[in-house]
Amino acid sequence: MTTERVPSEALPPTDVLDLFAVPEDPRPLQGGQGHSFVAGDLVLSPGRDAATGAWLNPVLARLAVELDTTKPRALRIAMPIPSRDGRWVVDGWGASRYEPDTHPCLDLGVLVATGRLLHARLASAQPSSPHGIRDRTDRWARAERAAFAATGGRGIPLTYAGPLVAELVRRLDDTELGPDQLVHADLAGNVLLDARGTPVVIDVAPYWRPALWAEAVCVLDAVLWHGADAGVMAQWTDGTRRQAMLRAALFRLVSDGPASVEGSAAAYARVLAPLLADGRRDCASPGSVPE
Repeated sequence: MTTERVPSEALPPTDVLDLFAVPEDPRPLQGGQGHSFVAGDLVLSPGRDAATGAWLNPVLARLAVELDTTKPRALRIAMPIPSRDGRWVVDGWGASRYEPDTHPCLDLGVLVATGRLLHARLASAQPSSPHGIRDRTDRWARAERAAFAATGGRGIPLTYAGPLVAELVRRLDDTELGPDQLVHADLAGNVLLDARGTPVVIDVAPYWRPALWAEAVCVLDAVLWHGADAGVMAQWTDGTRRQAMLRAALFRLVSDGPASVEGSAAAYARVLAPLLADGRRDCASPGSVPE
């Protein structure tokens, strides 16, 4: 069997490998998005933000140790590992402990239970808002702020909007979703099961928002992209849970942007149909409006 050659520019640089004290023979991580590499006993991933890693990774490292020493183990976190000079991110590369003999968790019930347990532990591990968590400027952070700024017909404060976005915004109200806390807003696709069936959380995407919103994002992603039964959306059509799902959908749609949404708006509309049943107009074709 032939192996596709990885472009040299995609590989972790030699100095990164040296600082993380791993051999210079990185290999692509199977089952990921094709950007991470296994080197020695570490997984090296690009695109990491140094400012975020500086506060997030110490929290995750302490919690990973606590979870690994708790019996029985109901949850694990892939341990973040610093470089030899004490940095959590080197030239955009971060490292975590490699977890062999794991496979992706696709069971939505397990994902939701994992998220609830994780968020309970994160609420204790990080009781106050980390400095700078809302200063990020990446597209996901901008979309998250937009999703929580829009209320009751008032538009998304970004250059992107469209018929489906407008339908979601129209249904928003001022319902409180619960207290803000540190959450992982990209759980679906980032939970593995180890050889004993224990969930292992990887690639924490940190936000300071209600846990119910992060759960809604997980459910939406699992239905849209990971084969979960769309019937679960019927559980998100009323009250606080409906408002959480509306903001989860806005978060994903706005972070995707107009170009990506054009190809997936119909899928979003089908999945979100139970939330749009009250006088829903045709919202399969997104558009854009000026600022």
